[in-house]
Amino acid sequence: MASLAGLAEALRTEQAFRQEAALLAAGIPASFLLAPDYFRRGELIACLLAVLAVELLNTAIEKLCDRTTPEIDPVIKAIKDMGSAAVFCALCMAGIVWIGAAIERFA
Repeated sequence: MASLAGLAEALRTEQAFRQEAALLAAGIPASFLLAPDYFRRGELIACLLAVLAVELLNTAIEKLCDRTTPEIDPVIKAIKDMGSAAVFCALCMAGIVWIGAAIERFA
């Protein structure tokens, strides 16, 4: 139940997570249009789930950092920036996979 509580908290408090969850909601039916088989659909959906997972980890890191000190700290800023970079990498991965599937399907 802690997992569901974490998802609910993220949906309630994190705009980026809500946007990425909306992409997943749109991506599930879209995967049926793009992918010819179950395995490829699974890849498309899995990479969107990976984005959500990285976003949740980034959010957890940011919230933990915010609890350690209210002051601006260059080390904490660097930690938060690295978490943000991880989300960016996950989004790039998902984009590459989805663009590849679209090219494969329509080219």
